Amino acid sequence: MAFLSLVGAGPGDPELITLKAINVLRQADVILYDALVNESLLSYAKPGAVIRFVGKRYGCHSLSQQEINHLIVEYAQSHGHVVRLKGGDSFVFGRATEEIAAARGAGIQVQVIPGISSALAAPAGQMIPLTSRGVTESFWVTTGTTLTGEISADIDLAARSTATVIILMAMSKLEAIMDIFAGYGKSSLPVAIIQNSTTDREKVVTGTVKDIVFKAQHAGMSNPAVIVVGKVVELKDMAGTVQQLIDRNEER
Repeated sequence: MAFLSLVGAGPGDPELITLKAINVLRQADVILYDALVNESLLSYAKPGAVIRFVGKRYGCHSLSQQEINHLIVEYAQSHGHVVRLKGGDSFVFGRATEEIAAARGAGIQVQVIPGISSALAAPAGQMIPLTSRGVTESFWVTTGTTLTGEISADIDLAARSTATVIILMAMSKLEAIMDIFAGYGKSSLPVAIIQNSTTDREKVVTGTVKDIVFKAQHAGMSNPAVIVVGKVVELKDMAGTVQQLIDRNEER
């Protein structure tokens, strides 16, 4: 039976994929996987399964989205169960809705297996909470770059808030994004950049809005990276207690 499973592979560490995702991989007749998927996860495939790379990264596409949609339908109709294996979570900047629409348009049943997004895992792996009582009560997750290559308008809205801001796919726009935050008087706001999170190639740089561009360039930081902007970055190294941080914020 033609069937599509959209599976989140998690942030990079192969042990951070879910048990349900592993079980679905073992059942798949075809696995179409992305660039940010840890390839060791492909070892869960059953003998004889078709495994094909269809990776997309900003500025580098092996296949267009339309071609991927076509492959999903073609393989589901010819082979049966297709797993579309995506880095992080399929519904966080994963273009999952387009693939679901293509499958359903061809009469193919669809299920979604959630994964851990790097937007959550990267800060957590560096001991950076996204919320902390008395420090911040909310967080934004946004892309740095829109479909047309422009900076997302949501960055400006996020920069005005007191929330923690997590920005994905934004290294090419880092300087311009930091200028937006600086324009709202936030030059001293802490920033962390985490590259290749949860893997053995992970790198992290911390600084402030006013100096993070220089520090990132000096460290050779690039995509895939997660940018975290907010007071909670100060908790990374736990310099003092959480209560001391709360007290400092109340004094400002």
